[in-house]
Amino acid sequence: MNGTRKPSAEEVADVLRARIRAGTLKAGDQMPTQARLVKEFGVERGAIRRAVERLKGEGLLTAVTRGAPPRIAAPSSADDEAAAADGPQQTAAGLGPKILAAFEVPDVRIDALCLTAESLALALAEPLQRIRSGRLAPRSVKVRILLPGRHLDLAFPRPADDSEDAAQVHERWLHLRNIQGGALRHNLLAMRSTRDLDVEVTFKALPFTPPVKIYLLNEAEVLFAYYTVTRREEQIAGSPVELFDVLGSDSTLFPFTVDGGVRDEAFVAQSAQWFEGIWTTVATDLHLEP
Repeated sequence: MNGTRKPSAEEVADVLRARIRAGTLKAGDQMPTQARLVKEFGVERGAIRRAVERLKGEGLLTAVTRGAPPRIAAPSSADDEAAAADGPQQTAAGLGPKILAAFEVPDVRIDALCLTAESLALALAEPLQRIRSGRLAPRSVKVRILLPGRHLDLAFPRPADDSEDAAQVHERWLHLRNIQGGALRHNLLAMRSTRDLDVEVTFKALPFTPPVKIYLLNEAEVLFAYYTVTRREEQIAGSPVELFDVLGSDSTLFPFTVDGGVRDEAFVAQSAQWFEGIWTTVATDLHLEP
């Protein structure tokens, strides 16, 4: 999806789920064939099968007959009520549709504060595809992203026990930060030449580990999530390492909109003011160097 690495089955499922939630894939539609998805995502058939099985387990796809692609399941009444309430959702399910909706205005503005740009890069895949196909035609897109600085002593991810693995854990996070941020920037800036779109993408470095992730969309909506720190094992340089880490795609996003009442309106305004304060004072230039 970004030309730098093959996405995992979970990431493929995240993109397909976002398309279902956004209505790109509608109830009753047949899923694209495995061959088409393999070509689009650049992965093996096994990854596509695992992604489809995950969506089936979530009730988003109907049972399949042998040799035929599954179809998009009709939403349950519970799904309809949740959508109507526009309540909290996991980042993997909720961010994509919100970002897609943000691209429906002529001048798109996205400010983000996060540990890496992974979730945002995945969420941008669908609106960029629609721009390429001519189904969306914004006039400008301006994105500002705050990420932890290169030399910051991160609170997470880090080894759960003091060990000599700290440098490797940090380098792994830094590599992911640079790869994901670089892919996001490349994919957005490509629209400038191919679609004559006014695009600006700017990164700045935070002097602290963000305990939350924040997305401000068009100065009208804020998506807010806590990073919940867990202890887990990860393979690093071929060896298992116990880490204190977070899983950003599982973080629950809480939406606040300017038309959601006095409290929501105040939260959006305060969040924008807070982001601007960080951006213009303690944040420093960030270069996504290898």
